[in-house]
Amino acid sequence: MNAPFKNLIAGEWAASQNASRNINPSNTNDVVGEYAQGSVEDLNNAVAAAKAAFPAWSRTTPQERYEVLKKASDEILARKDELGRLLSREEGKTLAEGIGEAGRAGQIFAFFAGECLRLGGESIPSVRPGVGVEVTREPVGIIGMITPWNFPIAIPAWKIAPALAYGNCVVIKPADLVPGSAWALVDIIQRAGLPKGVLNLVMGRGSVVGQALLEHKDVHAISFTGSVSTGRKVATACIAGNPMKKVQLEMGGKNPLVVLDDADLKTAVEAAVQGAFFSTGQRCTASSRLIVQAGIHDRFVEAAIERLKGVTVDDALKAGTTIGPVVDQSQLDQNLKYIQIARDEGGKLAWGGELLNRETPGFYLQPALFTETTNAMRISREEVFGPVANVVRVKDYEEALAVANDTEFGLSSGICTTSLKHATHFKRNAEAGMVMVNLATAGVDYHVPFGGRKGSSYGPREQGAYAREFYTTVKTSYTLA
Repeated sequence: MNAPFKNLIAGEWAASQNASRNINPSNTNDVVGEYAQGSVEDLNNAVAAAKAAFPAWSRTTPQERYEVLKKASDEILARKDELGRLLSREEGKTLAEGIGEAGRAGQIFAFFAGECLRLGGESIPSVRPGVGVEVTREPVGIIGMITPWNFPIAIPAWKIAPALAYGNCVVIKPADLVPGSAWALVDIIQRAGLPKGVLNLVMGRGSVVGQALLEHKDVHAISFTGSVSTGRKVATACIAGNPMKKVQLEMGGKNPLVVLDDADLKTAVEAAVQGAFFSTGQRCTASSRLIVQAGIHDRFVEAAIERLKGVTVDDALKAGTTIGPVVDQSQLDQNLKYIQIARDEGGKLAWGGELLNRETPGFYLQPALFTETTNAMRISREEVFGPVANVVRVKDYEEALAVANDTEFGLSSGICTTSLKHATHFKRNAEAGMVMVNLATAGVDYHVPFGGRKGSSYGPREQGAYAREFYTTVKTSYTLA
C-alpha cells in the first residue's frame, strides 16, 4: 500500500496521524487507497489558512477567478475517463455513470468560470434628491462544505465552483466513505492557480471534522448535502453558534412518479426504471414511489418487470453492467431492512430484492419492485436510498396528485402523460422544487437551480446563476453627490 493521501491545508499536502481505507464496493478485496483522517487541529489550521487568504482572494478581479476555474474545467474534462473510473471504483456506480459525472463536474466549473464575468449590480435612483444608490454583491467569507458519498465529484464541484467564482474561501469535508474523487478534484483546482489557503481539504469523520467545522467561529456559512437527521443538526448548530452562520441544506427525498392511463407505456417504464434503479437507486432524486392509475397499472407492472429482467447487476467497471453494487455493507443492510418492512406491511415483492453473488465479493442487490402498497406504508414514507421502489395504485389524476404530494419531502416529482392539461396542472400543483414530465425524476441540468421544498431542502438553491444567493451577500451603498 502506498502512503496515505494527505489533506490540503494552506496550499500544502499535510499528513495526519490516522488514515482509513477506501474500499471498492464491487470488490471488497480491492483497496482504492488510504486517505488521511483529519483531526480538530487539522480543521482549525485549514480555517485559519482560509481566513488568511480571504482578504486578497475576495478582491481579485473576475478575470483572475475566471482563469483559475476555466483551467480546472479543462483538466477535469481532459481527464474525465480517468476520474470517472476512480469514481466508479470507490462509489460503485457504473463506469458510464462515473465518466458522465466527472464530465458534469468539468461543465460546472466551465459554467461558473463564466459566472465570474457575469456578476453585476444595480444603480438605482434614490427617493432623495442628489443621492445615488448602488446595490452590489460581495463574497460571504469562509464557506464550510460537507458533501455526501453518492455523487463524490459532482456535488463537491457544484459547491466549490460557485464559492470560488464569487470570491469566497473554502474548507471542504467530503464523505468519509468516498474521499478519492474529492481529493482528485481538489488537487486539480489547487494546481489551476489558486493562492495558498483559498481551498482546503480536510478528510475525516463527520463527528470530528464536520462537527468542528460547524462550531468554528471563523466559518461564515455551511453548505451541507446529506440525510435529513444530520441536516437538522447542521441547521441547529449554525443558528446556535456565535456568530450565526448562513446555512444551505440539501437532504432527502421520497420522489413520486405518476403514471396516468394515457401515458406512453414504453416512456413511462423507462422513466420509472431509470429513475428508481439506476445509480443503484442511490440518488436523492430517485423515483422510489411509482403512483400508477388503475387502467394502466397491470400493464405497467408487467412491462416494468420485463425491463428489470434485462438489467445486469455486476462490477461497476465491467462492460455491460447496468447497475453496480450498493455502496457498502451498512447501506446494503438498510436496503434489506426496508425490503423486509415492506413485506411485513403487506406489500407484494413483484420482482427482485435478492442478494447476488458475482465473480468478486461485493454488495450486490437485485432491484426490488413492490406492488399492492399504499402511501401510508413505511416503504412509501421513508427514504430507503437503494434500488427499492413500490407501486401505489390510484383511481384517477386527482388521487394521483394528492398521493404524490402526501409526503414530508419535496425534492423532485414526475408525471408520465400525453395530456397537456394534466401535465400543465401537475407542473403548477406538484409540491416539489423540480418537476419532470415524461422524464425520470433523477437527472438534472447543471446550469439551472437544484433544490426542493418541505423536508428536502432549506436555504437558497444550488447550481446555476441562483447559486449566487448563497455564496454572496448584498450590500446597499448611498452616496451624496
